[in-house]
Amino acid sequence: MTLQKEKSLVVVQLSGGNDYLNTIVPYGDDEYYDFRKTIHIEQETVLPIDAMYGFNPNLAPIKRLYDQGKVAVINGIGYDNPNRSHFRSMDIWHTALPDEIGTEGWLGRVIRDIDPDGDNVLTGVNFGRGLPRALGVRGVPVASVGNLETYGLFTDIEDQNTRELALKAFAHMYGGVQGKDPVMDFLGQTGTDALKGADVLRTAPMQYKSSIEYADNPIAQSLKSVSQVLQADFGTRVFYTQHGSFDTHSGEIISHAKLWGEVSGAIGDFYDDLKENGKDEDVIVLVFSEFGRRIKDNGSGTDHGSGGVAFIIGSDVKGGMYGQYPSIKEADQLEGDLHFNNDFRSTYSTIVERWFGLDAVPIVNGQFEQFDFIPS
Repeated sequence: MTLQKEKSLVVVQLSGGNDYLNTIVPYGDDEYYDFRKTIHIEQETVLPIDAMYGFNPNLAPIKRLYDQGKVAVINGIGYDNPNRSHFRSMDIWHTALPDEIGTEGWLGRVIRDIDPDGDNVLTGVNFGRGLPRALGVRGVPVASVGNLETYGLFTDIEDQNTRELALKAFAHMYGGVQGKDPVMDFLGQTGTDALKGADVLRTAPMQYKSSIEYADNPIAQSLKSVSQVLQADFGTRVFYTQHGSFDTHSGEIISHAKLWGEVSGAIGDFYDDLKENGKDEDVIVLVFSEFGRRIKDNGSGTDHGSGGVAFIIGSDVKGGMYGQYPSIKEADQLEGDLHFNNDFRSTYSTIVERWFGLDAVPIVNGQFEQFDFIPS
């Protein structure tokens, strides 16, 4: 397979369990309103796809892209024997291993296959705190950034000579431990990689030109940072960011609307930014959440469920509805939940093989039927 070196993936994780039924709304099904007495989207506000399904009105910027044929909606995504724990279910999505505890992230493997020698410490970049398990593979460098404007090491030291001394001490502290102990060796390499990547990333905002005004919320600012790094051409191929919490046990009508307004607005601006800068054909966005919510509401919100929705967005995406929307009929429910009807690793496999040109089997731990949202 030929490696598509110029292609990039941006992952937007909706942490907490997004309510599928109130995202792509079965507004033409009376049973939806029977099960969702209070936590539903009013029929007249839904942005229709057809006479049965439509977008939550707070997804208007994504619906605009859907109408242009640039959004694939993956209905009923999930995995066998769904787990309703946030931590375990997210772990399953991150490691692509539903039946055992995984040690490697699927995107860490992607980064390793794109850059096997680890020549570019910026092949993978995470925007947010910590490092998502999806990116974690031993020996694979990934930069994790809070705020791109202030990112770097010892940036608060204004005097250049003092800062260089501090950086040398940092480099010696990490560089001097190689080969003595595997844990220290790993830490040493991680520290050295951080050192290499930090000052390079800090230059991205200086090179950035755009007429798009992103909103002042975390997901919008993260996607602005992604756009800045893409424009700077550092060779970054995998970007990761997240927003939440979508764990809407209570107060869902207000909080779910606000969250999707922020995510959808940010994605709409990000796409327009890419298009303005001629990058829109080089990037796809994957939006996912660890699970859906229960079919019946609890009066104020919804509880952990199964069967969810994912989105793949981009100029090179063949848009439309993929997978089957799960039935909400009582007889078809999985203990009060939606049944999944396609394994999330089918979506991963499609991205890995058709977008990156890599062998998906070792990355997603098996062979899975692929979708056509990226034409082969």
